[in-house]
Amino acid sequence: MDIIISSLLLLYNLLAGTGEDNADARQIAAVYINSAAGRTVIAGTPMEESPVKENAAKPGVKKDPQPETPPIKGIYVTAHSAGGARLESLLKLVKDTELNSMVIDIKDDTGYITYPTTTPELLEVGESKKYIRNIDALMVTLKENNIYPIARVVVFKDTVLARKQPELSFRHQDGTIWKNGRGESFVNPYRKEVWEYNVAVAKEAAKIGFKEIQFDYVRFPEGFEKKADSLTFSKTEQSRVDTVAGFVKYAREQLEPLGVRVSVDIFGYAASVPAAEGIGQDFVKISNDVHVISPMVYPSHYSTGWFKQKAPDLKPYETIKGAMTDTHTKLDPIADTKPIIRPWIQDFTASWLGKGQYKKYGKAEVEAQIKALHDTGINEYLLWNAGNKYSPGVEYK
Repeated sequence: MDIIISSLLLLYNLLAGTGEDNADARQIAAVYINSAAGRTVIAGTPMEESPVKENAAKPGVKKDPQPETPPIKGIYVTAHSAGGARLESLLKLVKDTELNSMVIDIKDDTGYITYPTTTPELLEVGESKKYIRNIDALMVTLKENNIYPIARVVVFKDTVLARKQPELSFRHQDGTIWKNGRGESFVNPYRKEVWEYNVAVAKEAAKIGFKEIQFDYVRFPEGFEKKADSLTFSKTEQSRVDTVAGFVKYAREQLEPLGVRVSVDIFGYAASVPAAEGIGQDFVKISNDVHVISPMVYPSHYSTGWFKQKAPDLKPYETIKGAMTDTHTKLDPIADTKPIIRPWIQDFTASWLGKGQYKKYGKAEVEAQIKALHDTGINEYLLWNAGNKYSPGVEYK
């Protein structure tokens, strides 16, 4: 028997050879030899334990196309401001401070492309306005002032497209388009035509010169789970969460090769709950496929009890610190795909909250939020004021 085993071992060496490239051959040879011997003569290496080359390609894995970009500190700029007289004062604000970026509406909350595009593909689906009459001149101005340009693209809240192509929206049983309480309509995240259109807008923004595409309203309408059964719309077997995450992955894979970053705005509370199933936002799933995540952690958007605060708007430092602690807790486990965390913070007064629930926001309140970010290891942020009127004298550290 020993002679037989010795012969089999010799045969194994002849079949398998040596070297890393022959691992599979050794595996196959071991199977045949052991079978012939009727017992385990050679302990084969399980396939899953086979050595993996360190430089093996990993398709689909995101990679920051701008790893040398300094920390971004920016302001929101409407298309009206970017294309109008207010731009000068906003340029001065950035020039005179440590701010270095502008987030500019390229497809706005109504759904309009905010400059006179001539691209047939975009005009066939959407509509453009001349809010920014000369987009190329704007880009030159931003570059001359060393401003990092971010294009804001509002995705699924799109009244323009819903009216133009109702089949891409949500409809009542009588065929009319569903609207929310503010008269706004959304388009259907299940429809790939909607994905392709918004990514086409983003690709043109990249071509124009924007360094980053920030997608907003990457979700279903608020409270959608309560109205979905009464509306007519096409859908797949995927959950709302997976559908929204699928769009983000698709967008990132389409845009990353163009050298632009992809970022997504997301409700701040999404970092503090398991998942916002109703609107289809899962903080971790979205974060896995973006270069930058921007949770909207405005203190005014948290209700009584959040972060142990009776009135969160009155406590900007404590509220932001609590929100960032939850954000880290959510994202630290995904170290390999963890994006840059760049929150939206509040530079507006939420008087609609009512007496005793809000305070006037200014220099002290903005700086308190920035301090809370720094104290939790965050050094990037964006300031939101819908009218682009930012508090004077703020030290943007």
